[in-house]
Amino acid sequence: MVMAAAPEIVAVPAFSDNYIWLLHDSATGHTAVVDPGDGAAALAAAEARGWRISQVLITHWHPDHTGGIAAVVAATGAPVWGPEAERDKFAGLDHGLSDGDRVEVGPWTAEVWHVPGHTLGHIAFILPDAGLAFTGDTLFAGGCGRLFEGSPEQMFTSLERLASLPDETVVHPAHEYTLSNYRFAAHAFPGDAAIAGRLAEVQRLRAAGAMTLPTTIAVERATNPFLRAPDAAEFASLRQGKDSFR
Repeated sequence: MVMAAAPEIVAVPAFSDNYIWLLHDSATGHTAVVDPGDGAAALAAAEARGWRISQVLITHWHPDHTGGIAAVVAATGAPVWGPEAERDKFAGLDHGLSDGDRVEVGPWTAEVWHVPGHTLGHIAFILPDAGLAFTGDTLFAGGCGRLFEGSPEQMFTSLERLASLPDETVVHPAHEYTLSNYRFAAHAFPGDAAIAGRLAEVQRLRAAGAMTLPTTIAVERATNPFLRAPDAAEFASLRQGKDSFR
């Protein structure tokens, strides 16, 4: 069996802190876009590289992740794959996905994981053969999503599941929240050398105007405070602390 080469991945900044992800396979020309909240930005980034978007992948219904679907589909005719459980919350879903489903993304197969907490139907796309994870607003670098719909127990379970991925898995969250997350982490775990080192690294990147993503499961296990919580109660306490942290 011949393994497909790793995709070329491009982060497309949108709004104040979103990232839209493009995955391109040079052999087939297949280009997928993950969470195109801004359709014009996604289309322009693809066009600048001579790519044509051929697939839309959605992690959850929030408008900053779905607002550009119509523009992308109008320009390309690309089919839209996303959470079946949230079909009634956004327009344009062609193929509903649930936990355990698989979807072909060019030459790669993505596993669909239901990771509720931020929203009840939130999914992540895991490409094990390529060592990639697209986690939307569930797992961030140094943090996790707010609990807008789900419970602490749900998010704790979702994060435990994502943390079970291999260390080398490259994680592509949807927001540039890393500096804020590590400022909180340093507050929650004062004197922790790993977190202090990561905060210093992130501060240098942001001061230089550089993005802090992607991250890896190994880095998150070592420094993400929410992956250190031993149970849902401790997770809930940390999440409450982050929600009020300034």
